[in-house]
Amino acid sequence: MAMSITHQIGALSGTPIPSESGTNSGESTAVVSAAAVWKSEPSNLRCRIQKQGLDMDAISPPLSPCMATSPVLNGIRADLSSACLAFETEDEVREYREEGAQVKGKGVPVFVMMPLDSVTMGNTVNRKKAMNASLQALKSAGVEGVMMDVWWGLVEKDAPGAYNWGGYSELLEMAKKHGLKVQAVMSFHQCGGNVGDSCTIPLPRWAGEEIEKDPDLAYTDQWGRRNFEYLSLGCDTLPVLKGRSPVQCYADFMRAFRDNFKHLLGDTIVEIQVGMGPAGELRYPSYPEQNGTWKFPGIGAFQCYDKYMLSSLKAAAEAAGKPKWGSTGPRDAGQYNNWPEDTPFFRREGGWNGPYGEFFLGWYSKMLLDHAERILSSAKSVFEGNGIKISVKVSGIHWHYGTRSHAPELTAGYYNTRFRDGYLPIAKMLARHGAIFNFTCIEMRDHEQPQDAQCAPEKLVRQVALATREAGVPLAGENALPRYDETAHKQILAASSLRLDDGGEDDREMCAFTYLRMNQELFQADNWRQFVGFVKKMKEGKGENKCREQVEREAEQFVHITRPLVQEAAGALRH
Repeated sequence: MAMSITHQIGALSGTPIPSESGTNSGESTAVVSAAAVWKSEPSNLRCRIQKQGLDMDAISPPLSPCMATSPVLNGIRADLSSACLAFETEDEVREYREEGAQVKGKGVPVFVMMPLDSVTMGNTVNRKKAMNASLQALKSAGVEGVMMDVWWGLVEKDAPGAYNWGGYSELLEMAKKHGLKVQAVMSFHQCGGNVGDSCTIPLPRWAGEEIEKDPDLAYTDQWGRRNFEYLSLGCDTLPVLKGRSPVQCYADFMRAFRDNFKHLLGDTIVEIQVGMGPAGELRYPSYPEQNGTWKFPGIGAFQCYDKYMLSSLKAAAEAAGKPKWGSTGPRDAGQYNNWPEDTPFFRREGGWNGPYGEFFLGWYSKMLLDHAERILSSAKSVFEGNGIKISVKVSGIHWHYGTRSHAPELTAGYYNTRFRDGYLPIAKMLARHGAIFNFTCIEMRDHEQPQDAQCAPEKLVRQVALATREAGVPLAGENALPRYDETAHKQILAASSLRLDDGGEDDREMCAFTYLRMNQELFQADNWRQFVGFVKKMKEGKGENKCREQVEREAEQFVHITRPLVQEAAGALRH
């Protein structure tokens, strides 16, 4: 007798499923053996286990997923609610907890980023039907949880201290219902103007009013161009926002979030990622894409010309006994779209490596670290004792990495050069606060990037892995761009359990990986098949000795029986 979808899922998860015989005299519970779905393995089956590393065979990168048209997914609707309930069992939750990445070699849990506009400007859940179906599908694939942006510009948009958690309350309850963990991002930046930004969510209206009165609250470049993505860290501690400082506003926001969702902390909400700058990353807005200001692989520009930053620079120069160095930043550092060798400051023997360059870059990067210290101190005091992990996102600026000056990293605030490790100070700072170092560009390979721009994402990831190991801080990862192909998945698998081979005590295994992003493309048939296999391999970890063929066979079975969920999610997102 053919099993229903509900019974097939129940068999795979080891969950007793109530019999649906239609009789009322008594209900029986049938436990279906997984062998009914999967044939037992022949005892003489052999497979070759191939260790994956950063030197695996190169495969030509595929076309960008957005270039392909979405196939129309048709199929028979199934009982989605009962199917999903088969996954939401205590046994499965316990299995996730036991197989988490905290135990070396036991795999890396995968989270998935939710759409940026998951909550509307009216504080409701956007595309509720699609959201519900999508979360069900993710749970069915074995995903640990989701990451959601909690936008300052949405929750506190109307008046200082007036918080509207409406849409987030519903969204978090939805995640809880489906048994998904949540990484909540305290997004104190504007949405719009960066890679992948699909909507516009400005800073709170009242904060915008203050910026209009005092434009120096915004980051400013040497040509006077203002950037409104995130408030300048130069005014972090000044009462410039209707009597409160920016850091006080961030702390009050996090405290209100904690108080409102205290019942979910440590159980459903397991991590708080604290926004530190544009795109939620700890950096300056040195490469803004909005209005075509910057284009890859330009070096970017320093963002230290608002009056608050210049005041700090002046004080630092005077303290160093070099008052003339405090009037301005480098004037010979080129423009946003220059290359290092185009500029006197960043070229091979440029000013970056001289006395003035060392002073300026030391001050510029320290201001960023001090900014992180202030906000992390607030976050720690707010969430301590609630079973919450705190993380900070650092951008993977891999272009011109092969040059001596590493110009794009310098303009972003990472004092990383051929002669200086700029990520170790960040890692040590995070370690002092018990925070996680979340790093991007994990999916990229060196040979896929423009070689004339000396891009080296793999070398950069390796450097960060070494720095986090030395500092004793957990490392988590994200992919910087949407990728649904096996080549990117292989690279993530390799980087998530990176063999450093440097004589150190151990390799670097990530504590978690967050996948970009939950959308219609993810639920296309081929992409979903690749994704389910990827999640399963990440969860297996390098400590497991299952052959690749077995893992892929198991993943294919999940793809088959969860097809109705995926069709529901894709169809709802389409409409």
